[in-house]
Amino acid sequence: MSAPDGVIGVVLVDDQHLVRSGFRMLIDAQPDMQVVGEAADGGAAVDLIERLADRVGPGDVILMDVRMPVLDGVAATRAIRARRGPASPQVLVLTTFDLDEYVHAALHAGASGFLLKDARPEDLLGAVRAVARGDAVVAPSATRRLLDAFAGRLPVGGDTGPSGPDPLAALTDREREVLVEIARGATNAEIAATLYMAEGTVKTHIGRLLTKLEARDRVALVLVAHRAGLLT
Repeated sequence: MSAPDGVIGVVLVDDQHLVRSGFRMLIDAQPDMQVVGEAADGGAAVDLIERLADRVGPGDVILMDVRMPVLDGVAATRAIRARRGPASPQVLVLTTFDLDEYVHAALHAGASGFLLKDARPEDLLGAVRAVARGDAVVAPSATRRLLDAFAGRLPVGGDTGPSGPDPLAALTDREREVLVEIARGATNAEIAATLYMAEGTVKTHIGRLLTKLEARDRVALVLVAHRAGLLT
């Protein structure tokens, strides 16, 4: 089954049937969303996305649990991104912060962001809509808590930026200031207020940061900033 035109197709991946049922009720109640598939583990999710290849694409969203049997959410995300590339749906990882100590690996694997499983329904729905538009979604408070906890363990290698001793050398002072605010979890509006600039200017700086740092999205910028020690 595929979603009608203009409707976000959502794939639910979680090993708990009750969790999937709750998400399905919430999502199918929205006029702009529809659940188009479910999987109980990461391996089944990879197979499902392959079967839905002609009906589920970049404008659709996978809600991906992290801890699952057969194949975890990190490995499943990496496999889906590797097979489908730019044609893959956006992956939004759902996690329990106190238990999942490798969520940053999912971001490196190609997820567009993450939410805690105790997020409010309106936050979850907003996140689905945002990643469907191609935005990266990491709740500001969760960004700070998670990356502060794991910044020291972020890998030196990876695909979040160019190689070399100083990936930030090409940035202007203003771009560096914007990057710091992004790493702190600030929204575009908050960055604009803090740095006394228009939101349109903030978006321009973010576009330049993505290009200069060879970063895939806003999440990758956060990781680059933490790896570079901008907040230490």
